[in-house]
Amino acid sequence: MPSRSPLPPPPPPVEIRTWPDRDALLRDRAVVLGELVKMFIGPTRLGILWMWAGIAALGWSLVGSAFLMFEDAYDSLGVIPGVICLAAGAAVLIPAGALLAVGVARDLRVHRLLVAWGGLDRDPVGDVPLRRPRASLAWLLLSFTLCAAGLFACVGVPGTARAGQETYGLVAWLMGLGFLAWLTGLTGIVKAFAHRRWVLRVLVGAPTGPPVTVDG
Repeated sequence: MPSRSPLPPPPPPVEIRTWPDRDALLRDRAVVLGELVKMFIGPTRLGILWMWAGIAALGWSLVGSAFLMFEDAYDSLGVIPGVICLAAGAAVLIPAGALLAVGVARDLRVHRLLVAWGGLDRDPVGDVPLRRPRASLAWLLLSFTLCAAGLFACVGVPGTARAGQETYGLVAWLMGLGFLAWLTGLTGIVKAFAHRRWVLRVLVGAPTGPPVTVDG
């Protein structure tokens, strides 16, 4: 998600590449790819994703509390606390949602850079640390659990409302939390599969870039 670390530039076009030899190219490629992999699927990225999702859930909880206050209000004065809670929830939810969207857009740019730099050449031995199978598996399992819990909330909660066990405000609140959990989990699942696909197609498969140009 959002980060202050600047992204590395894309690899230079073949016409202006100045690596003296293949070893120099592989060294630069390894450094850049190492940073990009950390930015894309490092363990801190999962924590940042869940942090912003948690802040968004806090904002939606305030909005849901406002819905409950509106249901319990008996006069116009009783609506005022709900309006205040609704405004506070929107003030938390909207920036958190915007930052989540910014983080997803940044992840797309990181993935494009991974493809570009990884496609310069192949280094079967040096690329082993970039595969990160444990990290991608952790992303997949944790995200799948969160996604399943969110989907269950979105599907199961309306049934309790139809049975008369919950109020509509409470149903809207729980479904909103479930949707946020589902969306966060889905984002993590997509990233885990995208990293694995990059490993198989770029690191393990044939190089996709043009041949290396060496001075001299």
